[in-house]
Amino acid sequence: MLEALFFGLLTGIALCLTFGTVFFSLVQNSVDNGYQAGVKIAVGVFVCDIIFVFFAIFGTALLPDIPNFKQWMAGTGVVFLIIMGLNNLIRGQPNIAYPKTSLGNLVYYFTTGFLLNGLNPVNFISWVTIASYIRTNLHYNFHQVLIFFAASVIAVFLVECAMAFFAQRLKKVFTPKVVTLFNKVTGVVFILIACQIAYSNFIK
Repeated sequence: MLEALFFGLLTGIALCLTFGTVFFSLVQNSVDNGYQAGVKIAVGVFVCDIIFVFFAIFGTALLPDIPNFKQWMAGTGVVFLIIMGLNNLIRGQPNIAYPKTSLGNLVYYFTTGFLLNGLNPVNFISWVTIASYIRTNLHYNFHQVLIFFAASVIAVFLVECAMAFFAQRLKKVFTPKVVTLFNKVTGVVFILIACQIAYSNFIK
């Protein structure tokens, strides 16, 4: 149980370090309108992640007994990680802007976080891939899976709330050049993990 909790927390933290649309929206709105705006966006992301995790857990649990299911999922994960890695390596320098917004209400910010997270199919695929991996490779039982994902989702929420609180510092630290370098390092890590999964499931 402790292992599932620990790895769940690490996974949640790692998922926050992708610097996607949610990150930039959360930071820019926190800078413009205070940390409360960023926290409201994080709540929208949190609710969306809960929905994704629900379907990732019970959707994969209800899958029929497919021959070579582990290999199929491993292959999907390898392709997915390589695509993500290459995307991080080849995309150009991001433009960081902090526009002013006038809609300072809960519904607006909640909906912003929910839709930014929900309309990106990569987020759902990530949760499904993780759910399949911890079941087939780590052999987690149902209770361990619940603990893992509860820790992951809570970790994502807490890290995003921290980003909202420290948005002013993040604005100074995460310049376009820094984000570009971090994205390239992350891309290399994704590709290395894909190679490790491929080696473990198809070569070893």
